This record gives sequence, C-alpha cells and structure tokens, in this order.
Amino acid sequence: MKAMLRTPELRVPSSVDDLSGTERAAVLLLALGREHGDVIWRQLDDEEIRLISIAMSKLGKVSTEIVEKLMVEFVLDMGHAGALVGNYDSTERLLQQFLPAERVSLIMEEIRGPAGRNMWEKLSNVQETVLANYLKNEYPQTIAVVLSKIRPEHAARVLAILPEDLALEVINRMLKMESVQKEILDRLEQTLRMEFMSNLAKTQRRDAHELMAEVFNNFDRQTESRFMTALEEINRDSAERIKTLMFTFEDLARLDNASAQTLLRHVDKDKLAIAMKGANETVRNFFLSNMSQRAASILKEDMEVMGPVRLRDVDEAQARMVNLAKDLAAKGEIMISKNRGEDELIY
Repeated sequence: MKAMLRTPELRVPSSVDDLSGTERAAVLLLALGREHGDVIWRQLDDEEIRLISIAMSKLGKVSTEIVEKLMVEFVLDMGHAGALVGNYDSTERLLQQFLPAERVSLIMEEIRGPAGRNMWEKLSNVQETVLANYLKNEYPQTIAVVLSKIRPEHAARVLAILPEDLALEVINRMLKMESVQKEILDRLEQTLRMEFMSNLAKTQRRDAHELMAEVFNNFDRQTESRFMTALEEINRDSAERIKTLMFTFEDLARLDNASAQTLLRHVDKDKLAIAMKGANETVRNFFLSNMSQRAASILKEDMEVMGPVRLRDVDEAQARMVNLAKDLAAKGEIMISKNRGEDELIY
C-alpha cells in the first residue's frame, strides 16, 4: 500500500526542447503566478486547465534559463500573425465548411459571448452602455421584456442611460406586463443571439499584442524590464507595439483634472503615499495639484515620515492605482488617455 501511495518521482528538464507543449504552458503559468497569469487562465477551457494542472504536478525543478527562454518565445509567438493556429477565426472557418451558417453563429456566440448559462445571464454581463445603445432602437415593449429578464441592478443602470421619455415608457410597460408566452421569449432570445451577441463578440476580439500588453501591465517593474529588454533584442516591432498598448502608472498623469480627483477619492490613503513615494516628479506634482492644499500637505508629510520604502511595495501600490483607474473607466466614472500622446480615449 505504501508503495502504491508513494509520490511519483519528478523529472528535471535539462532544456526547453525537453518539455512538451503542455509542460511549456505549465512552466509559463507557474512563473507568471496567480496574479499575472490570471488573464491567460481565463482563456482556457476545462480540459486545457486539467491537462496543464497535471503537467504542473509532475514538473521538477526548472532552471531560470529555461523559464526566461520560454517567456521570450511565448511573447514572440503571440506577436507573430498566424503563429496561433487555433483561434476564433480559424475555428469559425472550419465549422462553416460543414455546418449551416445559423448553427455556426450559435456555436461561436456561445464561445465568445459574455459569461452566463443562458441568454439573460449573458445580457446581465454586457456593459450597460453597450446594451442601452442596442435597446434604444427597439420597441418599448421589447425593451421592457428584456429588462424584466435580466438582473434588477443591471436593468436599473440600463434605464438610467436610455433617453428619459423612452425609459419612462419602458417602465410603464414593465408595470403593466403580464406573463410572456414562451414562443415570444424564444424568438426574442434567438434574435438577441443572432443579431446582438454575435456582433458583440466580433467587436470584442483582441489581437495578440493587446493580450500581451495586459500581461506586461501585471508584471512588477523588474520583470517587465527584463522581458521587454529581451524582446527588443529579438523583435523590436512587437516590443514597441506592446509598449504602445500598455497603460502604466506614469500614464495616470494624462488624466483630466476631474478624473484625477475622482481617482484620488477612491484610493486608499496609505497606498497613495507609498505610490507617490516612488513616483517621478511629474506624476507626483500632477496628483498634488489635484488635491486640496491641506490634503497635499498631509500626503507630503506622510511620505516624509514613512522613510525608505521597498520597491516591491511601491510597484504593488502603483499597480493598484492603475487597476483602480481601469475599473473606474470601465464604469464610465472617469476617462483615461490610452497612452503616450495619443488622443484616443477608452471608457
């Protein structure tokens, strides 16, 4: 019995070539960790997660040289157009060869659509501004049916965005609404699936550089610098593209004053002091100028009395501010300039 329960001996790979594809993925995700690898884990299906987890459990010690080489290869592969064989487009083209167009659309919508077991759960996960922009062109009765089926808090946010006259008409229809026949609901679901969710999925596709920029955004400063330097030596075009797409702590200085003040109201004061302690003069002065004289004085005093601060703590505090800014922008509470001198705004 003891022999049967003995932990299997772990092998020690001597080079990258000694690793299978699944083992390479396991090494990469182990190196990225939970925080930095989350964006990749969320792209995997249950079977891929199972296979990678098995490979992880059987890995022995992997040298730093192998990990760094794998990271650089991964970034390069993601940066090359056509390097990924299995993606949404290739899957859709394959299905179109032997399935009716309507069936293909349904399958791809299920793959790409927002999370949820059914149409109404999926709609509840669609950003309210996107859903409102679609519904405002529909009949009030149709809007009433849709909003009666999604989560109340989400329906409230959508109603708040709709033109006031239309919103009031929809509310009136919802108050008078009786049970909706199953056939009508089925037809409405089908229309939403084919017209709205399918188009939404297409607009949500991101290229490989955008995904990699998000991964790099979650690196600490030293890790980001190490891999970016290595990537610049091998593929400068991809490195520059990733840097262009990244949103960094320094980019917060591009916020308009109202957005900066909104962000400051949401930041934990202790974390703000640590983040500003490691900020360059431009960023620090920008945020100080958007605070009251008393608040700015208190922040300066907090930075002075805290003494030396570990770089790791500064990176963490600054990353929290960046992520908070992104969250507020996604909710429409602030606007953030995408990056480095561009006038484009993201919401």
